[in-house]
Amino acid sequence: MEFKSVFRFFVTSVGVALLHACTGVGPATNLFRPSSPHDQYGQSLKDAKLDRTALGADWAAAGERALRDSLTISIPYRESGYFSANKPFAVGYRMSAQRGDRFLVKVETQGQKEAQVFIDVFALDDRNRTSLQAASKADTNVLAWEPRRTQNFLIRIQPELLRSGNYTISITREPALSFPVQGRDSRQISSFFGASRDAGRRRHEGVDIFAPRGTPAVASVDGVITGVTTNSLGGNVVFLSDNERDIRLYYAHLDRWNVNAGQRVSIGDTVGYVGNTGNARTTGPHLHFGIYSSGGATDPLPFIRLGRGPARQALLPASRLGDSVRVVAARTFIRSAPGSDAPVVREVVKSTALTIAGGTETWLRIELPNGELGYVASSATETIKRPLRRFALTTSTNLLDAADSQAGILNTLPSGSSIDILSVFAGFQLVRSMNGQIGWVNKGTLSY
Repeated sequence: MEFKSVFRFFVTSVGVALLHACTGVGPATNLFRPSSPHDQYGQSLKDAKLDRTALGADWAAAGERALRDSLTISIPYRESGYFSANKPFAVGYRMSAQRGDRFLVKVETQGQKEAQVFIDVFALDDRNRTSLQAASKADTNVLAWEPRRTQNFLIRIQPELLRSGNYTISITREPALSFPVQGRDSRQISSFFGASRDAGRRRHEGVDIFAPRGTPAVASVDGVITGVTTNSLGGNVVFLSDNERDIRLYYAHLDRWNVNAGQRVSIGDTVGYVGNTGNARTTGPHLHFGIYSSGGATDPLPFIRLGRGPARQALLPASRLGDSVRVVAARTFIRSAPGSDAPVVREVVKSTALTIAGGTETWLRIELPNGELGYVASSATETIKRPLRRFALTTSTNLLDAADSQAGILNTLPSGSSIDILSVFAGFQLVRSMNGQIGWVNKGTLSY
């Protein structure tokens, strides 16, 4: 069967299988069906027996590899990249997150055909085992997600098969809750969670937000007022239950209330007014804001602190995506994250071949010829357009499609022909023949 026929069969089979795939995510999903659009797509490949093809198997393998060979980033972050219809692609980004954070993951694509991109978030345990936490809905390239506990997570990005295009991923963080004092933000917090109280006999179980007396204290969530009362420490207090997150919000030292028990409120509704009742009579008016869950008091700061705004990394020009480059310094480090203090993945020598898989203007996300991924400073690389040197072959030499002795043979270059040496890797050299064909040759087959 010629290539075009195979291609049409592949696309048609996937499309038919996806028509019957479950589109739900979460507890309502059928227990005997995959739990995310990514898994549903993978199952559709199996149903059409396309997982037995090289392309289908490579797609599944790329998704699994992204969970192991993830790259580390700090939020907010953005970078650009490229995926090819001829080579299944997936990338994993490792990050730390706190309960109370809210993340927005967005993937924008540009290509001749619209591409669905699967966004999956996995929690990582102490042994780096993954468990799915959230997934973008089918046919959307955006995911808003809140971690339920403080730990490390991994975001996997993987497009569907047989699509090519450029993409930009951006990840930003915002507080999960609205700020509880009208006209104020986390810069007005002056006393934090865990601070010593009563000569060390207790600790501060919230944050203090100072504001003029009578400033509205507002609902940080949509929820139900479960308590309107007075106590010796908090004075006039209000409890607001957030059933979605299984937490209770505590508003204390109020000058007066503006709600009743059992009342349903929306974000921004006034629950009371800032004062200094209770044990705050000797201090200026402020709101003591606390969060309680089944485990007791929780630091409210991550829930209400200002976000860092949009990611501002300068994006790599689209024209550079997929380019081959080489190392210019005698000693260069490939790192696990885009920063000079990030852990080293490996050290590479001068003229080592790299492919730009994505990144920013400052830090390139590169792939080594053996498939290893990492980041390298853009300033440590140069284009391979100018050859390192020209070499005349003394014997016929096989031109290979990879830096591997078992790689496929693209051509056999005759003795006496000239080649331009472009870069090196692990005993192989990337060369360009006089007719412009590029491939690898085993350095051991060349005589100098």
